Amino acid sequence: MTYTPQIRIPATYMRGGTSKGVFFRLQDLPEAAQMPGEARDRLLLRVIGSPDPYQKQIDGMGGATSSTSKTVILAAPTQPDHDVDYLFGQVSIDKPFVDWSGNCGNLTAAVGAFAINGGFVARDRIPENGTATVRIWQANIRKTIVARIPITNGEVQETGDFELDGVTFPAAEVQVEFMDPADGGGAMFPTGNLVDNLEVPGIGALKATMINAGIPTIFLNAEDIGYKGTELQDDINSNPEALAMFETIRAHGALKMGVIQQVEEAASRQHTPKVAFVAKPSEYVSSSGKTIGAGDVDVLVRALSMGKLHHAMMGTAAVAIATAAAVPGTLVNQAAGGGDRTSVTFGHPSGTLQVGAEAAQVNGQWTATKAIMSRSARVLMEGWVRVPGDSFVSQKSV
Repeated sequence: MTYTPQIRIPATYMRGGTSKGVFFRLQDLPEAAQMPGEARDRLLLRVIGSPDPYQKQIDGMGGATSSTSKTVILAAPTQPDHDVDYLFGQVSIDKPFVDWSGNCGNLTAAVGAFAINGGFVARDRIPENGTATVRIWQANIRKTIVARIPITNGEVQETGDFELDGVTFPAAEVQVEFMDPADGGGAMFPTGNLVDNLEVPGIGALKATMINAGIPTIFLNAEDIGYKGTELQDDINSNPEALAMFETIRAHGALKMGVIQQVEEAASRQHTPKVAFVAKPSEYVSSSGKTIGAGDVDVLVRALSMGKLHHAMMGTAAVAIATAAAVPGTLVNQAAGGGDRTSVTFGHPSGTLQVGAEAAQVNGQWTATKAIMSRSARVLMEGWVRVPGDSFVSQKSV
């Protein structure tokens, strides 16, 4: 019997915001995986350690959560006036697929630093001390993102005193601007309504705000589904019936938003849309033990990612929250007290986050012009990942 040796691929393991992922330069991938398709997906699945029926990803780089089962590929820019193309792959933990349908806002915070370190940003655009502006083309959703990266002595500064709830240690602050975050291919509110009656079999009619901004998201009122908005992960994730309910809501919301054509398609599109529930401010204790007062936030939000309640908040969902809060009449805006606003501070399971967003009506249609948030990022490990040499070869050809 012959054995296939492992191959090694240059890679960097990075934290961005409250997520972690394996970062690659496109030119460093095996030739078969440099193009979209089965070979690339199989390679990334093997790197992360999926599919894993044990749901632990022990034999890979993944951390067995939606926040840590992520991959990023950076390439030379395909758009003028940009520094780099950023492609994000959300790797399923227990199923054999990679979801390319949306962006990861948290890992976006690490893209600028990786682009600088990876040679994508011209050296004369990096100051000796100050801030480097990196213009990123987000290839999944075809949108521009601007990252402002602190530079000290000509190098990316990663350490600092910026604190981010959901991340244990402080680091350097990275400002991320999502330009024109609404869906460029359709309406920001795909049904044409700020609030819809969403009919969900076995559950009933639910008030829902469905928005395409940052990432397609379905917002519900917490009280309509039996929650307070102060829940932590275990309150939801330990309840299979609750998870099944949210997935049913997500599937039917996706259908109403036009994201899918058949309800069954939602099972193979786990990354989008997201489903979240909102409530008016009230005191709660975060997962770190810190008390969050009702006066500390404008609104409470809990969001699910890849079928589980997120431990903090997805960066793209934060954009959706801020954008929806900026539009009077949405469920998020109502829970935040109504009125006009250009920023919102929301409470999530790990603490709080402030995000700015601007929205306006153009020809009778709401659109978002920009959303801004601060995150942090740093390199955790760099070198090579190793995978069996046949891991990205189709089983049909071996």
